[in-house]
Amino acid sequence: MRKQPLNIQSITLGLITSGALITVLNFNSVTSFAKERYLDLQLFAKVLNYVQQYYVEEVDTKKLIYGGIKGMLKELDPHTNFLPPEIYKEFESETSGEFGGLGIEITLQDGVLTVISPIEDTPAWKAGLKAGDKVVEVNGESTKGLSLVEAAQRMKGKKGSVVKLGIFREGFESPQVFSIKRGTVRIRSVKYTDLQEGYVYLRLTSFIENTAKDLKRFIKDHKKKHKELKGMIIDLRRNPGGLLEQAVQISDLFLEKGTIVSTIGRNKKEKEVLYAKKPGTYEHFPIVIIIDEYSASASEILAGALQDNKRALIMGQRSFGKGSVQSVVKLGDGSGLKLTVARYYTPRGRSIQSEGIVPDVVVDNFNQEVLKKAKVKRRVKREKDIKGHLLGEKEAKKKSSKSSIDFWWAQDSSSSKKAKQPHEELLSEDFQVMQAYNYLRAWDKIQGFTTTK
Repeated sequence: MRKQPLNIQSITLGLITSGALITVLNFNSVTSFAKERYLDLQLFAKVLNYVQQYYVEEVDTKKLIYGGIKGMLKELDPHTNFLPPEIYKEFESETSGEFGGLGIEITLQDGVLTVISPIEDTPAWKAGLKAGDKVVEVNGESTKGLSLVEAAQRMKGKKGSVVKLGIFREGFESPQVFSIKRGTVRIRSVKYTDLQEGYVYLRLTSFIENTAKDLKRFIKDHKKKHKELKGMIIDLRRNPGGLLEQAVQISDLFLEKGTIVSTIGRNKKEKEVLYAKKPGTYEHFPIVIIIDEYSASASEILAGALQDNKRALIMGQRSFGKGSVQSVVKLGDGSGLKLTVARYYTPRGRSIQSEGIVPDVVVDNFNQEVLKKAKVKRRVKREKDIKGHLLGEKEAKKKSSKSSIDFWWAQDSSSSKKAKQPHEELLSEDFQVMQAYNYLRAWDKIQGFTTTK
């Protein structure tokens, strides 16, 4: 999750001014904390001086300082990183929707570089990388001990060049090498499928600068076509997150009031809360959100906001649990510091960090092999299949209107060759989407039930 870069000039000025006041007014009463910090800095400076003067070979001072900063940040969480100038420049372009690279979101799990999700339609996706893959080598070199930034730097390169990733996956006996050709990554963050009869399926692959805008455009086009919107499925599976503001904007589209998300940093009394506003809110049609164990960060904020405000039913698997806030500070030499500054909380005060979002309805995502085995291979006989059965009213009317010649041999043949529509393909191939669709269609009936004591 990323916020806008902070203005380092104003921060530096504030520190200098504050420090000057303390020096003038309280020079003889410096706190023990400040003394301890000063002694630690003295120690660092002394070691640096010894290395510069007596190391067996001449050293690059900037390289030593950068290394010292990286070592310091390794003591913190894996999302806090130092970004050298060349990496910070690339980082600034990653949320625009187009950048060079592989199209892969990675994290550190138990010290192992792990794929959160390959972004759809990118080189990594097309090469067959999957969520949960462990990246153990980059171009033959081990990733053990690398930070996220260092690993990302090794994976990046010129457009058209090839990077070889050693991947270990459940079911592999040993790591396998995936050769991926680097390319320009153009992210299409919203994908639309018309489920017919007023229902819509929207898949969000990430949260970039135009995600909310594209989502509104698809909804507008759908309503123009069908005159109504009876229900919506929002698919956040394998969505690694992105921009906070986009998750907030999309949440606000479906909420008239209430909290969307809150953040709390080191000072528990300083709580930042973002609220929904009524203008621009869509009418109250039912929504089902699908999540899985790779739905992270902004995905969890959207799911948590609609779940706690009772605006959507959450279905699928518990989400990833990335609920920390990172602010990016641009430093004087063009480098940057990505620093974890707070935790995210859902409207009901639940921490997302390490906990994730627990779905209202748990539904496993069966793969195609399981679904094929589960399908009934033979046709079940019913009353209407018995020769000489008593005709039903609809059946009798249909028979009287048909030609006396029944081309029974052609019907099965033509129906078996009939191509499936996009929504039919989606529903038949994706078990979780099919279950979400069934819930949407039954929504009004379920709400109409009454209970008695």
